[in-house]
Order: sequence, then C-alpha cells, then structure tokens
Amino acid sequence: MLTPTTPLLPRLLPALLLTASLAAQEKKEGPIQDNSFLVEEAYNQEPGVVQHISTFTRYQESKDWVYTFTQEWPVGGLAHQLSYTLPWQRLGASPDGRRAFGDVALNYRYQLVGDGAAKVAFAPRLSVLLPTGDEKQGYGRGAVGVQVMFPLSWVLSEALVAHSNLGATRTPDARNALGEKATTQDFTAGQSLIWLASPRFNLMLEYVYTSGQAVAGPGQTQRQSTSFISPGVRWAHNFPSGLQIVPGLAVPIGVGASRGEKAIFLYLSFEHPFTKTR
Repeated sequence: MLTPTTPLLPRLLPALLLTASLAAQEKKEGPIQDNSFLVEEAYNQEPGVVQHISTFTRYQESKDWVYTFTQEWPVGGLAHQLSYTLPWQRLGASPDGRRAFGDVALNYRYQLVGDGAAKVAFAPRLSVLLPTGDEKQGYGRGAVGVQVMFPLSWVLSEALVAHSNLGATRTPDARNALGEKATTQDFTAGQSLIWLASPRFNLMLEYVYTSGQAVAGPGQTQRQSTSFISPGVRWAHNFPSGLQIVPGLAVPIGVGASRGEKAIFLYLSFEHPFTKTR
C-alpha cells in the first residue's frame, strides 16, 4: 500500500517536470477538462464518447482506503449523461476489518448551461444511492439515499479554470450497525482552481468540506464534519484513435475538523469513442 510520505514528491517531481516540458512543446490543442479529482466539473460527456475513471485514496492516520470505479455515458447527445460509481473499500473502524463494497451510486446529470467550450457551464446531478454496502460493518447506510449536486465551472482566463460544488444527500430510515433507524442529511461544498500550465499538463488546488450525519440511536443522529485541501497534478496522453489517458496524483491534507489527517489520491481515466463519429 502507498502511504503519503514526504520523500514521495521529490522522487516524482523530475518525471512531472519532464512531462510538463514535453507537453509545452506540443502544438496547441484542447485542454484537459472532465478530469477533476475531489470537486466535480460541470462538463458532460461528448456524444459518442465514454469515460472510465478509477480513483484510489489511502489515509495515513486511519489506514482506511477507498477505490472507486466510475463509468460515464452520454445519452442521445451532450445534454444528458448517465453514470454509475462502484466503491470498494477497507475501513479500520469496521468490526471485521475486511474489504467490501460500499453503496453504489446511479447518476443522471443534465447540461443546463454551456459545455466544454463555454466560459460558464452548469450541470446539476441527481443520484440514487443503493444500499449495497453492509451497514453492520460500517460500509453503507442500509437504505436508499438521494443526492443532488450543483457543479458550476467557469473559465477565469486562458490559463485558469475554477469549479464550484454545492450538494446534499438525504437517506430516510438509514441504519447503523445495531439496526437502529433515523433519517440522515449530509451537505458538501467544494472549490477548485486549475492552472493550465499546458493543454496536457495541469496543476490543481481543491478544497472540500462535508458535514454528514450518522445514526446514533432510534430517530437520533450525530453530525460529523471533514475538511480537506488538496494540491494535485494531472496530465494527458492522446492517441490518434481518439483514446485519451489521464493519470493524476493529489495529496489531500486535513484542515479544521480533519487536522492531522493526510492521504494520497491516485487518479486514472480512459476516454474513447464508442461510435465511428465523435
């Protein structure tokens, strides 16, 4: 398992700088767009293009780790997008300490304003969270939840792009390990700033705050919050076939209620046409 130790970044820095140098020498092309890490961007998939996204987060203090796989599909054009997210995780607080699936998310996103070429884009998302995780082991809520997210993206300049998120999740009759039920409500907010050092090499700074509830007893909840600031980097490899591979790396650092916690975040995306015309 990887851990966020100090020597990691110095070892990676020469390779990252080389990637930036090579990217800067290439001809001008469209920038990396739909590859944010912790803060959701407001760009739906292009018609005829599918994206496969893997992420892995490893926390230093708690030793928890979470792997997610997301697949995004356009539906009949740019306006509508369907996707799903599968989480596979290990939580130190779980009674059995085993690896297990969490709650699966089924997502619909509507491109209400703009697109990848616009100065401003807005694409609200509605998700259904299925109770596929075992709530007795701490891997799920034990009930169907509904989530809304409002991602807004805007271009500040040729070299700077920002993304803002506001979202909420409601889970009626969520259950804890004892089978006790209560309705939980979670809230999240996020902000990111992306520096387009070159079209295929970006430096990122993201901030995410969450305020969530856990079932503390019959009809009772306890609220907890987390707060992370996350510097990161991403780069793209484009192929004549239309395939784009985007690896990325970030180091979330706990602030506020999460002070003292650190993590390493790994990202890998494969995006390619699934029809003959894009």
